[in-house]
Amino acid sequence: MNMTGGRWYITQQTFPELFHRNVTNYADRRAQWWRTEGTSTASLTYAELGKIVRELASGLMALGVEQGDRVAVMAHTCPEWAWADYAILSAAGITVCIYPTLSAGEASFIVNDSNAKVLFVNDVELLQNILDTRPSMPGLEKIIVLHGVPSSEDDDVLGLDGVTALGRELLEHDASAYDVRWRSVTLDDPMTIVYTSGTTGIPKGAVHTHFSFNAACRRDLAIAPELKADDVFLSFLPLAHTYERECGHGCAMHGAVTVAYSSPKTIVEDLGIFRPTVFMSVPRIYERIFMAMRKKASQSVVKNAIFQYALAVGLKVVNAREDDHGFVDMSENADMFGSLSFGLKLRYRFVDKILFRKVRDMLGGRFRFAFSAAGSLPADLCRVFMAMGIRIYEGYGATETCNTVNLNRPEKVLPGSVGPLCEGVEGKMADDGEWLVRGDNNIREYWNDPEATKAAFTEDGYYRTGDIVEMLVDGYIKIIDRKKGLMVLDTGKNIPSAKIESAFSLCNYIDMVVPIADNRKFVTALVVPDFDAVISYFADHKIPYDEKTFEFIGDGPTRICAKVGREFIEHEEFRSIIDTEIQRANAGLEEYERIIKYQIVPRRFTEQTGELTPTLKVKRQQVLKNFESEIDEMYS
Repeated sequence: MNMTGGRWYITQQTFPELFHRNVTNYADRRAQWWRTEGTSTASLTYAELGKIVRELASGLMALGVEQGDRVAVMAHTCPEWAWADYAILSAAGITVCIYPTLSAGEASFIVNDSNAKVLFVNDVELLQNILDTRPSMPGLEKIIVLHGVPSSEDDDVLGLDGVTALGRELLEHDASAYDVRWRSVTLDDPMTIVYTSGTTGIPKGAVHTHFSFNAACRRDLAIAPELKADDVFLSFLPLAHTYERECGHGCAMHGAVTVAYSSPKTIVEDLGIFRPTVFMSVPRIYERIFMAMRKKASQSVVKNAIFQYALAVGLKVVNAREDDHGFVDMSENADMFGSLSFGLKLRYRFVDKILFRKVRDMLGGRFRFAFSAAGSLPADLCRVFMAMGIRIYEGYGATETCNTVNLNRPEKVLPGSVGPLCEGVEGKMADDGEWLVRGDNNIREYWNDPEATKAAFTEDGYYRTGDIVEMLVDGYIKIIDRKKGLMVLDTGKNIPSAKIESAFSLCNYIDMVVPIADNRKFVTALVVPDFDAVISYFADHKIPYDEKTFEFIGDGPTRICAKVGREFIEHEEFRSIIDTEIQRANAGLEEYERIIKYQIVPRRFTEQTGELTPTLKVKRQQVLKNFESEIDEMYS
């Protein structure tokens, strides 16, 4: 059923119905695109994808998957993740999402809590981790490996080829089995269980139905620029999170367009290979893109001067284009030069030619727009990308709301805000400033947890987001902080940790900070340096240092420093660099918000150490636990 006359793809149906529509009506369109070896690529049309899903879904049915059964996927973002997802849904099952970076114990909890019957795992390496803890998952009947051939002699472990072979065998005996099964799915059926990343407490399984997931896609597609048949969505965020799976894959499926697959490690190269038009990202990735540009510019005095001059001109253009309330038209048909003086227009065209156009070419040359969510995009960073003619539309939502409940409008972007409410979503502020939202896109429950479900909603059905907001002009809102992120000094002063963190978003030599202040006399912070930037500084200034104690991750262009030795941390020049950054950020904060003492952390935060979620959010409680002694030292 078409919901809007103007955009044919904004329709309401179950996801098996949507998938079948594309396989039937857009059979020759490219559906998936990925790298094989080097810069070589491979792809599938919707017809070819349809055949894979048909056989894989039938294979699941042959393995005993019934309507409503839970089937888990524990894999990195890749084409096969989507194969598994649509096979599960077409078999009338419920897809349970598990981040591949979780420990075997955390994965066991989710498998057991959801009572998953079958588990897809990324590869044979991950398979071994699961097999080691298999006794702790008594309800798990089968494990399917997405990449590689399992060497296990266990009959309960299969590769993809083995499952599709079972599917073909089933279809030979009952040719209509697949069609009957996917057609049995209704909008009100549960579609997926997405476990919260657990920045605090035990993960909860957010249950989305086909109705709520589809409502979320229709909501986003109504606001985003109109999709075109040749659009390419670049997918590199975790598909285990609703952000990439709904805003990316879900919307791409509605528009019957291409999804190309990448990863945060290879994204720079992949932008040139796939030349995407659209992608979803998080603020940390945008910060890293900007840092990489600035680092490249700093390699020579001339390049750095050009970079700084171009940014200054670009930001003047952004300021000139702002209306009285700070809104900027960043739609694709916006008049960039209408209100500019002749001199500024001339200068902008010059810097656009020598720099900004090259940046856009770095994005593939076909870039149309991107979304930012899963954290606040600093206003200054938003303006920097605006200056370069790169459209980023910041939004806000949660797993429980299937993402976007607020979103900046393309023709009316307000840097530093997450936009007004989306159509079909209601919102209001609680007495304490918490943002409450209600809409068809909300979950109805947490799996097996009625108490948590009750606590998550108001009596009149609004979801408690847990975020404190500030109401701006025209219904636009600004996220101040998580309710649990508001720190209170022993003087009673409230300090948003997000405000302090964002003060470092464009720092040259600091990767992130974790402020501490709750029930304390003053603010302190754990500081994670950008080790690579400091190393470059030392090299440029011919400052000697010992690299023997350093630890690196990756190779070639993706190689980054993950850990340094104590001698490097205590180097006088190093500490001077960091202190300069701290004082620069402090200058923009209120006196009681300023960092009085800080500890430099000698390593990056990672998912493996439990300090970051898969979407690169800091697990604050875990960080405070891991660095308890350092914090105590600052207050001793």
